[in-house]
Amino acid sequence: AEWQRHYAALRELVADEEGQAEVLPGFTVHGMDVGKWLARQRIPKVWQTLTGGQRQRLEQLGITPPAPEPEEPAKPSTAPVSAFEKGVAALAQYKARTGSVTVPRGHVERLEGGTEVKLGVWIMNQKGRRAKLTADKLQQLADLGLEWASV
Repeated sequence: AEWQRHYAALRELVADEEGQAEVLPGFTVHGMDVGKWLARQRIPKVWQTLTGGQRQRLEQLGITPPAPEPEEPAKPSTAPVSAFEKGVAALAQYKARTGSVTVPRGHVERLEGGTEVKLGVWIMNQKGRRAKLTADKLQQLADLGLEWASV
């Protein structure tokens, strides 16, 4: 009933208009803010909840929803996610810079984006856990040049 009242007021308002009428929020008819109501109807989410008949009635008055804004595709993150991936990235960066995978125990490597990895400690932890590491993780470490990770 509420929707019908606002629609009737809008229809009465635009009946004498040539072409598309611009009804802005704050425009009232019989004490109802028809402009605010219309702006709400044109929100894509609200438009989708309208019945087919309601959409058809609005379209007959020349009212259409604004084109939905194109969604920006999510940029795939290039940042490592897990602690293991951060460690691998830090080791690769260290190796590229120094040409070696012999890292002092106290060394801290700063990754792009500001993340700090205690690389020396991380390598010692991986070496201690090598029996529990998956084959692909061991292979990643071996590919970087850690001899103890060779399977």
